[in-house]
Amino acid sequence: MRLMEDMIRNEGKVLPGGVLKVGSFLNQRIDTDLLRETGQEIARLYAGAGVNKVLTIEASGIAIAAAAALEMGVPMVFAKKHRSSNVEGDVVTAVVHSFTHGEDCTVVVSREYLGPGDRVLLVDDFLANGAALEGLISLTEQAGAEVAGAAIAVEKCFQGGGEALRKKGYRIESLARIASMDENSVVFVRDGEAP
Repeated sequence: MRLMEDMIRNEGKVLPGGVLKVGSFLNQRIDTDLLRETGQEIARLYAGAGVNKVLTIEASGIAIAAAAALEMGVPMVFAKKHRSSNVEGDVVTAVVHSFTHGEDCTVVVSREYLGPGDRVLLVDDFLANGAALEGLISLTEQAGAEVAGAAIAVEKCFQGGGEALRKKGYRIESLARIASMDENSVVFVRDGEAP
């Protein structure tokens, strides 16, 4: 998606340790035009896939997942990073390692919101090593639901998570695919190119 690439090129900052800062438009301050187009593009990519729920992990994926769910006309569910007093009853959990924060957390979803008969689209802001997406896949499968695929705003292809999950048979659509990056430049994968 050219708009996502342009925003990364113009406003993104590559930080030490392979972190791409997109806080000015995607995950702290959100550019609503970009968000609208992101939701529309995800809905276009998964039209006809039978999706009846969208699932993400709090917090940065929520806006993107909500935009996609709104365009698709389906509910959006998010996995909480901590089990709180308002998450009760039967739940599914998965341990997820955050590349950005460098720590593990246990994410949780109530079976009340996700279960058999659901065909789930997984949505997140980033795909790096694949840990968050693997956690969402685990939650979905534990709940007895089916993974329809995943939609990612930004995939850092050089970290291998997307490739590994595609080899396992999961459909992953990324709106911006980064082949390499450093403090001076971000190089995108073009359609038809291998990362």
